[in-house]
Amino acid sequence: MTHPFPLKQLRFFLTEPAPCPYLPDQLERKLFTHLNVLDGPELNDALTQVGFRRSQNIVYRPACESCSACQSVRVLASAFTPSRTQKRVIRKNADLVRTVEAALASDEHYALLLRYIRARHPEGGMEDISYADYLSMVEDTAARSQVCEYRDANGKLMAAALVDNLSDGPSLVYSFFEPAEEGRSLGAFIILDHILQARQNHNPFVYLGFWIKNSEKMRYKTQYRPIEVLKTGGWEVMEGEE
Repeated sequence: MTHPFPLKQLRFFLTEPAPCPYLPDQLERKLFTHLNVLDGPELNDALTQVGFRRSQNIVYRPACESCSACQSVRVLASAFTPSRTQKRVIRKNADLVRTVEAALASDEHYALLLRYIRARHPEGGMEDISYADYLSMVEDTAARSQVCEYRDANGKLMAAALVDNLSDGPSLVYSFFEPAEEGRSLGAFIILDHILQARQNHNPFVYLGFWIKNSEKMRYKTQYRPIEVLKTGGWEVMEGEE
C-alpha cells in the first residue's frame, strides 16, 4: 500500500499504563498521533488501514507491554452474505429510513445517546457524558465524517452512527440506538446496513475497530463473515474463532 506521505515523519506519543477496560488484571497503553485539517482525511485513511482507530482528532492503537489481545478487524463487504438471523434483522428494520447528515451535534441525538449509554453501558465511564464532550466527539474531527441516522415511519429517531468515510469503505466510529427497541437488534442492523452501503458503493471493506477474542463485549464483531484481522504480516481472513 502506498501512502501519500511517509508515516515515519509523524510524531507519535505513548500513554501511561492504565487499567484495561476489557480484560481484568491487564494494563493498557496506547500509541497515538494527531490529525490536522490539512491532511486529516488522508492520514486517517492510512492509519486506519494499518490498525489505528480515531477518537476526535486523535488516532491511536494499543501498545500494551504484556498483551496483544486487541486486533483490528474489517468485514469483507464484497464477499459478505447475511445469515438467516441477519436477514431477519434486516427485515425487522425494513421500515426505517436512513438519512446521511453532516457530522454535527444535535439535542435529539444527544438525548438518544444518553438513553443508550445509561441502559446498555451504565458502568462504562460515559454515563454522564456532557453535551460539550458529545459535541467534541461528533464535530472535533479532521476526517471525512458523517452521521447516519435511522427513523421510523413517524419520524422517531431510532438509531445513529458516527462514521468515517475512508477511501476503501466506512469505519464505524460510534453507534447508539433506542434501548427500548430490543426486538429490532438495532446495533446489528447498523453494521449490516453499512455493509450493504459499502457493497452498493463498490467499497471492499467495513472497519469495525478492535476485537478481543476473550471479551464478551467484542464477540459480536465476528458474526459478520468473511472478516479480516490485522496480523503482523498484514490483513488475513479470520478462520473460525481464532
